Amino acid sequence: MLKNKTIAVVVPAYNEEEQIGMVLDSMPDFVDRIVVVNDNSKDKTKEIVQEYIDKDKSVVTKLNHKERVKPNKYNYADRVVEKMAKDEKSLYTPSEISTGNSRIVLINHLKNASVGGAIASGYKWCLDNNIDCTAVMAGDGQMDPSELEGICMPVIDEEVDYVKGNRLKHSSASFVIPKVRYFGNSILSLLTKIASGYWHVSDTQTGYTAISFGALKGIRIYDIYNSYGCPNDILVKLNIANFAIKEVEIKPIYNVGEKSKMKVLKVIPKISWLLFKLFWKRLYKKYLFRDFHPLFLLYHLSILLLLINIPYMIAVLRDIFGEHVVSTNSLIAFMFLSISGFQSLFFAMWMDMMDNERLQK
Repeated sequence: MLKNKTIAVVVPAYNEEEQIGMVLDSMPDFVDRIVVVNDNSKDKTKEIVQEYIDKDKSVVTKLNHKERVKPNKYNYADRVVEKMAKDEKSLYTPSEISTGNSRIVLINHLKNASVGGAIASGYKWCLDNNIDCTAVMAGDGQMDPSELEGICMPVIDEEVDYVKGNRLKHSSASFVIPKVRYFGNSILSLLTKIASGYWHVSDTQTGYTAISFGALKGIRIYDIYNSYGCPNDILVKLNIANFAIKEVEIKPIYNVGEKSKMKVLKVIPKISWLLFKLFWKRLYKKYLFRDFHPLFLLYHLSILLLLINIPYMIAVLRDIFGEHVVSTNSLIAFMFLSISGFQSLFFAMWMDMMDNERLQK
């Protein structure tokens, strides 16, 4: 525990028989539960974690489970929420849970769900067991356990609802992170700023995070994007629900025996398309259906003007490269639509930044 608040760490693991022991051995003592989600591994990950459970002699913190809602005429809404939580279990990846008298909890997926699905299962267990702060650490050992307390403390102190590690702030980032990954991370971070509304977030792809109990209740965990775009999807979900986030500097760690399963050049187009869809989802949910904001109209106006401008742009370019006299009407229309379109776009982005400034510490 930290400051009398329970801490759990979700460890998504797929074929990590060589690394998972190192992760479990190095877990800090203040962690109350280590929730390993074995994502239907084909190696001995399951067996190794089960051995740790059987041999674990550490003191197990008793969790503060809430009692079921007792019906009365005032709490119908609470009973609906309780029933919804029960019904949602069918939306998660089918799994089996193994624990015993151990702080290690093993969730065995009966089918592979990728990293996002594994995190969702771990989050669900932590939500059901009223964990105050839930962190995520990869099962490949690429996250330094000594930095876990720094990741969790802003959540424990109720400063923010979500904390992300930031490797790019570290002075070694451009030297330690592989060039292709550094480039890919930079592209996706830029797109994620626009899509999520967290304009100051820098290292969007790191999975070293911590989230509050309130934030877990406030987002649809079962709907987290299954694959490598899950950190980006979580950010959008948090922004729509108006949760505050913070980035904490962490070390970039490579060459500790990890075997990356991510193909950067294949992932970037998929996540970029996901972010495009998430941008519109955030725009409609947050700034139209939940609380109207003028930036909703400005974004749409800018796109409409720039689309209308395409024929005039083609006409102007055709005259220039065809060595013809540029049509005055086409040129005036092109300039007017370009200036108006980009001006509307930049105003919308500026309003977006200002509205979300309060959500990033």
